[in-house]
Amino acid sequence: MRLLVTGAAGFIGSHFVRHWVAAHPDDTVVALDALTYAGTETNLADVRDRITFVHADIADAEPVLREHRPDVVVNFAAESHNSLAILDPARFFRTNVLGTQGLLEAARRAEVQRFHHISTCEVYGDLALDADQAFTEDSPYRPRTPYNASKAGADHAVRAYHETFGLPVTITNCANNYGSHQFPEKVLPLFTTHALDGKPLPVYTSKHNRREWIHALDHVRAIEAVLDRGAVGETYHVGTGIEASVEDIANLVLDELGLPASLKHEVPDRPGHDRRYLLDSSKIRRELGWEPLVDFESGIRDTIRWYAANRVWWEPLRDRSPIAEGAWK
Repeated sequence: MRLLVTGAAGFIGSHFVRHWVAAHPDDTVVALDALTYAGTETNLADVRDRITFVHADIADAEPVLREHRPDVVVNFAAESHNSLAILDPARFFRTNVLGTQGLLEAARRAEVQRFHHISTCEVYGDLALDADQAFTEDSPYRPRTPYNASKAGADHAVRAYHETFGLPVTITNCANNYGSHQFPEKVLPLFTTHALDGKPLPVYTSKHNRREWIHALDHVRAIEAVLDRGAVGETYHVGTGIEASVEDIANLVLDELGLPASLKHEVPDRPGHDRRYLLDSSKIRRELGWEPLVDFESGIRDTIRWYAANRVWWEPLRDRSPIAEGAWK
């Protein structure tokens, strides 16, 4: 099989590429990435001789599809940082909506056999902290931030290309991912790299807001299951049911590194800060036989240790981030 993986030099995309070439050594993988500030080819260094890398934007992917004729497109490409979306919303709609539509059109013209789109739990809006329900695949979309809205727009475009043009699509909406190779602006690597340098950990005022957490390796295994056994036109939720607050994450980082709680520093909430996300992932478990394998606490601690041992990876990237948490004015 021939795969085109977009956003392949990013966090989850590179995990997928590394997993796929190991599990499917006879397949051909073309890894496409625009190499924005959060993408780096070093994420693919250990599989560089087993893939074809293309530096391109998904909005301009048609020549890539014409040349490589993939059977499957797996679309990870997205601007994904909620905080940056507050400061520069246009780039999120440009990449996540218009870029996805351009990629869909290229895939339609190339007559791909499957277009798989990676989405997020955040398209549904948020839940109250004491709510007893979870988002299902039939929950209405109620995005509250520019990032969430841009991902919702992309999902609608994917479904429209299926309904209107018959493009064979699948979608996964996933919980918050963690793992190695995550750009250091996101909460776990941000807290870990700050702690390693003895700097304050910027904990939002709403420190009890919760997220559902999943290791990136469990996520890519779920995508693999959808590509293998998922029904065309269907959406699948990928989650663990394990929730933790931003303060819980800070406490785990400090505990693993043997550092004091005094390193936690409260900063103002970002505008539109969602309270809680939780996905009902019973469909993918029931229909495709997938389930998460990585234990939350041991996975988090392993990830913290990875950052502690790989300063050479994250230190050159840290100053690329255009975000200073709390500087909303």
